[in-house]
Amino acid sequence: MDGLDLDGRTVLVTGSGRGLGRALVLAAAECGARVAVHYHTSADAAARVAETARDRGAPAATTVQADVTDPDSVDELFSSVEANLGSVECLVNNVGDFAPVNWAEIDLETWHRVFDTNLTATWLCSKRALPPMREGRFGRIVNVGYASAEKGLVNPTNFPYFAAKAGVLMFTRMLAADTQDDGITVNAVSPYVVENSAEFPDELPRGRPAWFEDVARPVLFFLDPENEYVSGENVEVDGGWLPEDV
Repeated sequence: MDGLDLDGRTVLVTGSGRGLGRALVLAAAECGARVAVHYHTSADAAARVAETARDRGAPAATTVQADVTDPDSVDELFSSVEANLGSVECLVNNVGDFAPVNWAEIDLETWHRVFDTNLTATWLCSKRALPPMREGRFGRIVNVGYASAEKGLVNPTNFPYFAAKAGVLMFTRMLAADTQDDGITVNAVSPYVVENSAEFPDELPRGRPAWFEDVARPVLFFLDPENEYVSGENVEVDGGWLPEDV
């Protein structure tokens, strides 16, 4: 984003070894941020992202492994970033698994995995990030949602994902209210279908999926230190999509 200066800020994007997370961490790097590339199992991919981030302007970049559904692992994640880059000032909660299975056929393990990676991970990482943000009187948290989740989207396939993302948006607004006097903003960006989605519907708004940069632009807007009065908001990056069952 032209004119956006994240120089000196430490940015952590969860799930940034590939896909949308990779694009978001590289966008922050291009704005001069120190970046932490989080991964769960893709160590080699994360290392390549960190190298690319340095090439694109990040003064420092590190990789860090963690299971963001586990509180002890989350604490280790943040402690590692703090030791290498300083306190996390900008957090993007990007991790979230998808399970295109009818609600009646989904097993309990998958149900928990979808809720834990989308909602529990967002809660755990935000909770761990907040004390240093409050102490420093500055913080930016951006949660990745899903378009139309707050409109009561109902679909027997992917129901746990929709429900978890609706919870993410509720959490976003609650946390924005709770941090309004702390120099912290909390917002959400909610795409529909992005360029690396596993499958595309027959018809897409504007004839294409969202490119990664379409999602990165509002994320960077919310990370901007100058945007201190915009909090509790959700930007849907969906090309104007309105599902028939809403």
